[in-house]
Amino acid sequence: MSRPSPASANPARVLVVYGPNLNLLGEREPQVYGRATMQEINAQLTALAASEGVEVEFFQSNSEGAIIDRLQAARKTVGAVVLNAAALSHYSYALRDAIAAIRIPVVEIHITNVLARGEFRTNLVLAPACRGMIFGFGVNSFLLGLRAAIALVKE
Repeated sequence: MSRPSPASANPARVLVVYGPNLNLLGEREPQVYGRATMQEINAQLTALAASEGVEVEFFQSNSEGAIIDRLQAARKTVGAVVLNAAALSHYSYALRDAIAAIRIPVVEIHITNVLARGEFRTNLVLAPACRGMIFGFGVNSFLLGLRAAIALVKE
């Protein structure tokens, strides 16, 4: 179901949000999450956004409340969000409610195939509030998520 963007939002801008522990990408369990750092991923996303004529901004926090605050602020400044909420994806009903409240499309992404990584990871509480999900493609999950978000802002 499509959610209209508020009139004050900039549809040519996408926010990429990284959740807890993703600031340690590249050194955190590289056998699981790969060796690319968050800065390297951001560089790839920036290049993709520029090639599509879209601005991209980035936010990372290890705090659930800070992520909620940033999403609420984003409803007035961006056309879509790419979100890797990390472990919060599996239990944060507060974050799920924030996504539903902001009324802009959110594309949930994960680097790994979360459904193949243990029982608790199969519980994806954010998914019903998100426009869609992409997971299991490594760093390409971020690029695919940004492509999806760009398509949504250009609708």
